[in-house]
Order: sequence, then C-alpha cells, then structure tokens
Amino acid sequence: MKVTVYLAGEIHSNWRSELKEKAAALKLPLEFVGPMENHERSDNIGEDILGKQPTPVLKDMAASQINNLRTGLLMKQADLVVALFGEKYKQWNTAMDASTAVSLGKPLILIRPESHHHALKEVSEKASVTVESVNQALKVLSYIFEDGK
Repeated sequence: MKVTVYLAGEIHSNWRSELKEKAAALKLPLEFVGPMENHERSDNIGEDILGKQPTPVLKDMAASQINNLRTGLLMKQADLVVALFGEKYKQWNTAMDASTAVSLGKPLILIRPESHHHALKEVSEKASVTVESVNQALKVLSYIFEDGK
C-alpha cells in the first residue's frame, strides 16, 4: 500500500526535505506532494500565465487562484495531510490548508511547537494527531505500516 501525503506549511525551511529523507531511509511507502516550494514561482505564476497585472493586489489574486487550484487538486488526491506550524513565519496558508484537510475529511497530522499550543488549540482539536516535531510526525507515519506481530 502506497500512501500519498500532502505536506502543508511554510516553504522557507527544509522541513519537507528532512521528512522525505527520513521516510526514505525507513523505506516507508510514501509519496509526497505539496505546495509550490519555489516562492518566486508561486508569487509570479498569475502573471506568468495571465500577463502583467495592473496592481500588486491583482497580481496576488491571480497567483492565489492558480496556487489554490494546485493545492485543492493535490490535497484531494492525498490520503493524509501533514501541516507544520513553525516558530518563525506567519502561518496563514498552513491554517487554511489544515482547515481544508479537515473539511475534506483527510486525516491530519499537525506539527506545532508547544509555544503555539494556545494559538492553535482549535486546529489541534480538529487534527487526527498533534505532535511537536517532524521526527514525531515521522514516527506516526511509520506506525501506520507496523504489522503488529
């Protein structure tokens, strides 16, 4: 059985690479999908396709439509969502993606530091599992494939 995992969360750190490398080392049958990790590409995709927009707001709106299409399609195809709330960046996209996962009925592993407990308490209660690190999320993923014998 192969499981497709949508990796939601900030794109500025290497947490996705870390999780993918560790999952590969454990030979977990996982396929990973997620948002466009090239920030410049993500910000400019609307203008790349539709042409120069007259204002920064319209530029953002054009890019958001295309990014939301990508996210929606890939998340619907995923079996499970892992959403990381880190310490450093504002996490509006992560909150939206976690909410979308819950709305779609997708199992959700929420990664958030203890310092974000209060701010994310409602999201955490909707998640299937809440952990504090990428390593803990990997242990949850690994447990899915244990045969119990």
